[in-house]
Amino acid sequence: MIKNKTVAAWLAFLGGPLGLHRFYLHGLGDLIGWALPIPTALGLYGIQRVQQYGVDDLWSWLLIPLLGFTFAACALTAIVYGLMTADKWNARFNPAAAPEADAGQTNWLTIGAIVFALLIGTTVLMSSIVFSFQRYFEYQIEEARKISQ
Repeated sequence: MIKNKTVAAWLAFLGGPLGLHRFYLHGLGDLIGWALPIPTALGLYGIQRVQQYGVDDLWSWLLIPLLGFTFAACALTAIVYGLMTADKWNARFNPAAAPEADAGQTNWLTIGAIVFALLIGTTVLMSSIVFSFQRYFEYQIEEARKISQ
């Protein structure tokens, strides 16, 4: 089966945290594809804990960044797929096809996947980093107050 670069880039961006791009490119036997939903589910569980217990819940601020980092990594994968040259794409994912086959060519939909993955992936990554550091420093201040009293 011929694997299209544009489809893979959009699947990595939109369905990457569920492993859809891995299943498309490597089949249902791909272990990484089956492992990707785990940090996604843990991050969603962290969001649920925030809603249930509030922002001071220790487990929530440890789990939520897993979702953000997984999404950001999948957005980066979409960018890498989209920027891959046609001959490299076809050599890796379509070895039976000609080096310049249409499946590896870049078009406007591929560029759209790259742009959205860059914009949203960067925002999610920076938000996850900021959230992690903020909660970490707030936790450190709370522990220092406990020690000083």
